[in-house]
Amino acid sequence: MSNVERTDGRLWGVSDLHVAYPDNREILEGVRPASDADWLLVAGDVGELTPHIEWALTRLKERFATVVWVPGNHELWTLADDPVQLRGDLRYKYLVDMCRRIGVLTPEDPYPVWHGPGGPARIAPLFLLYDYSFRPPGLSQQAALAWAEEAGIVCTDEFFLHPDPYPSRQDWCAARLALTEQRLSAHQDGLPTVLVNHFPLTRDPLKVLHHQEFAQWCGTTRTHDWHRRFNASVVVYGHLHIPRTTWADGVRFEEVSLGYPREWKQRPRPLLQSILPAEEPLGSS
Repeated sequence: MSNVERTDGRLWGVSDLHVAYPDNREILEGVRPASDADWLLVAGDVGELTPHIEWALTRLKERFATVVWVPGNHELWTLADDPVQLRGDLRYKYLVDMCRRIGVLTPEDPYPVWHGPGGPARIAPLFLLYDYSFRPPGLSQQAALAWAEEAGIVCTDEFFLHPDPYPSRQDWCAARLALTEQRLSAHQDGLPTVLVNHFPLTRDPLKVLHHQEFAQWCGTTRTHDWHRRFNASVVVYGHLHIPRTTWADGVRFEEVSLGYPREWKQRPRPLLQSILPAEEPLGSS
């Protein structure tokens, strides 16, 4: 990030830190805000193991005035070497409680309002999951999964992301959608929002995926108009490991992934992306 000193604060975004990788941990250790008033939005996939997640979020909270986190799919995995063996919704609730202990905001907390440059704007952290509806039109879910298996592109979630106590990830997604939609609807007071979700809210970012089979694990068609319905000024997401700035219906979409070392070492884009105030998009398309 920039070395320019600021005293007015800035709202930054990052995701997909994947701190199991030593190179990524080293990068995170070097992250510093430009101002004591800076906030940071963390759009999921900090890590897979609960000790790694807690370590990373604690470090960030020590440095930034406010840290807002939403879960990615990797945080929801239950791996055999994780000291916390909770699954599904209980694992998510454990992570929420962890965040509250260290002072990090989550989708279960009151939506904070950013009053710094580019504001005011209500920050809405979302936890929505996916329901396989980003599969090709006309293809059943069963056929789409078979298509992915044949191509060798099956998301690891199928093995480690358990939906308990819901019958399926689709059912968990539906429950989260209903809860979140109700909550966002209650905040329609004219204040612009910054919607933060790990997965893309629309299909458009998926067009650049090299393996289209993976799109079915990337969100839900039910959020295709949320950026319009809920007065978004910016939508922040990750998951794809394709950091860039795009626009739709006059709304800025920021994919803020760091990604794996083999990915970020190939690109010049800075680690933290400015969410507010707005700047010239980097890598816009």
